[in-house]
Amino acid sequence: MTTRRHILKSSLVLTTLGLFRETAFAHGNDSNAGKSAQLAPPPDLFDSQALDLDFWVKPRTLDLVRPQSGERSKLLYWKDGEMIDSAYQELCHLLRDVNGKKSAPMDPKLLETLWATQAYIARFGMTKPLEILSGYRTPESNKRLIEQGVPAARKSLHMDGKAADIRISQLHEEVLGGLISSFRQGGVGFYYRATANGGWIHTDTGLQRSWKG
Repeated sequence: MTTRRHILKSSLVLTTLGLFRETAFAHGNDSNAGKSAQLAPPPDLFDSQALDLDFWVKPRTLDLVRPQSGERSKLLYWKDGEMIDSAYQELCHLLRDVNGKKSAPMDPKLLETLWATQAYIARFGMTKPLEILSGYRTPESNKRLIEQGVPAARKSLHMDGKAADIRISQLHEEVLGGLISSFRQGGVGFYYRATANGGWIHTDTGLQRSWKG
């Protein structure tokens, strides 16, 4: 018997493959980049409510990379319902303000969103590391970005350790942002860019909202 979960899985695989091909084509032909950015997957595609309890209680490992510093860490940070402090501290360091050279305690709820996103797509054979473009920001770094015209809120949750800008190589922003939105854990910003690396997704643990920047 075909279950809703089987339908969801098939739909995710087919649509993700389609968006992957479209993104790859758009990066090779800038005239089509706008079309790629406008693709909208079916709303039912990202129903994280289909996940069972076993998904949420299993050990949590994050595979992260910081393109800016060239660092990569794959860490088991949560097991048997408890945070592993040494791994948490290392994750806070990895999510530090690379420019300001400062770290801060990161919201565990944000780490949960990052892990759930990576663990969800791994179920479909997608095991690329999650790229952290921005994690914690000092007020000085945030102000500098605003002055440079980079999208940054004056009261950014990055300064509270509650936000991250992320992407996953060769995964369309619409797919990534749609999945994160389905967890309903906070704000999600879609930043589409017609570049070789594509855009990125902002995720935070503030109020539930979404926007395009």
